[in-house]
Amino acid sequence: MGHNVEQGMETWTVVGSSLKRVDAAEKVVGRARYGVDVSLPGMAVGKVLRSPHAHAKILSIDTRAAEALEGVYAVITAADLPDVDLDDAEKMFRDHVLASDKVLHVGHPIAAVAARSATIAEQALALIKVRYEVLRPVVDVLEAMKPGAPILHPHLRTRSLGASDDAPTNVASHFVHEKGDPEQGFAEADVIVEREFRTTMVHQGYLEPHASTAVWSDDGHVAVYATTQGVFAVRDHLARLLRLPMSRIRVIPMEVGGAFGGKNTSYVDGLAALLARKARRPVKVVMSRQETFLATGPSSGTVIKIKMGATRDGRITAAEATLVYEAGAYPGGPVGSGAHIMFAPYDIPHGRIVGYDVVVNKPKV
Repeated sequence: MGHNVEQGMETWTVVGSSLKRVDAAEKVVGRARYGVDVSLPGMAVGKVLRSPHAHAKILSIDTRAAEALEGVYAVITAADLPDVDLDDAEKMFRDHVLASDKVLHVGHPIAAVAARSATIAEQALALIKVRYEVLRPVVDVLEAMKPGAPILHPHLRTRSLGASDDAPTNVASHFVHEKGDPEQGFAEADVIVEREFRTTMVHQGYLEPHASTAVWSDDGHVAVYATTQGVFAVRDHLARLLRLPMSRIRVIPMEVGGAFGGKNTSYVDGLAALLARKARRPVKVVMSRQETFLATGPSSGTVIKIKMGATRDGRITAAEATLVYEAGAYPGGPVGSGAHIMFAPYDIPHGRIVGYDVVVNKPKV
C-alpha cells in the first residue's frame, strides 16, 4: 500500500481512507449483469425435478410423457451422464448432480427439463413418474454414528489415520491428533472444565439464487455463464462431469449477488450443460429460493465436546476436543478446518483433538 510521510509522521493514503468499490458504478446504474440477466438467441428454460423424500431408493423413472409434451426440448436423468466405469468416489460425485439409485435428502436432483417456457418446463416435471421405496432417514449426527442407524452409502467405509473397520458406516473419516501427554497435562491442572456445544446447520442466505446458462458450439466446446466465486472450480467440476478436457470448457463469471462462501460449489452448471447439449440450444437454469435452501450447501451442524485444564494462576496445562461434523449427504465436511483452529490462539503444552466427518440425510455442506 502506498503512503506519504509528512513532518516526520507517516500518513497512509489507503489504510483509514474511504475507497471506491470497483464494482459500485456498474451496480448503481444497473449495468451489472447477474446470472439471471443472461439472454441468448433460442434459449430454453431449464427446471429440475427434486426428491420429496430425505432417503429413498429410486425404483424407476419414466420420462416419456414429459418428453412428448409440446415445447419440451430435452429431459435428462442420471442415464444421460457419460457412460464410464465408476469407482465409489466418482459415483458419489455424479449422484450429487443427478441421483441414480437413491435420493439422500429432500431436494436431491433426479431429473431436469429444458423447454420453451418456464410454464411448459414445470408441466413436464409434473409428468415425470418416479417410483420410490422410502427408507428411514437419519438427520442427527450422533444418531447417524450409532449401530443400527440407516446407512446412506452401503460402500462407505471410515477413512482413518489408524486401522479402518470394514463395516458399512456413516462415519466417512476419523482422525486423532495429539501433542505432548494430555493425561499428564490434566494431572497438573488445578481446575478442569468440560462443556458440550451444539451448532445447527445454517444456510448462508445470500439474496441471489444460483443461476447458470450453458451453450455449446458446433466443435464441441461449451461456454457456461455462472454465478460463482470459483471460476476454476466450476471448470474442473464440468470437466469431470462431462468427461471433457478443460481446454473445451469456458466459464464466464457473472456478478455475484451475495455468496459468503456458498458459491464456490457448482450446483446447476452441470445440469445446464447437459440440457443444452441434448436440446442443441442454450439453456438457462435458475434456482428458486426454496431450491436454494433445499439443495445447496449450508454450514455443518456440529457437536463439539471440550475439556480444558488450567492452574490457578491461569496457565492452560491441557486441552482436549472431540469434533463431530455433519457432512450432509456426501463426505467432505470441514472438520479438518475446525480442528486446525480449535485451540490455535493458545499456548497449550498437551492436547488431543478427535474429529469425525459424518454423512446425514441433508444437503452436502
